[in-house]
Amino acid sequence: MSNEPWRVRFAREEELVEQLQAQLLEAAERRAQALADGVAELGTAYKVAKETGKSYTAVSNAIKKYTTK
Repeated sequence: MSNEPWRVRFAREEELVEQLQAQLLEAAERRAQALADGVAELGTAYKVAKETGKSYTAVSNAIKKYTTK
């Protein structure tokens, strides 16, 4: 067990959570843009979903939520 005070450990972990959340948002935006590019190339979100093995709903929702067209 750590000898550091809980406040120090909490602050360190809180910072890490914030960094990871920011990275996750950035990755989700890049992923959604890649899916949108796939729709532009293949013609439909259904075709992208089929090619990626994801559901149509997952593809469509990601594009809607994380891209700014």
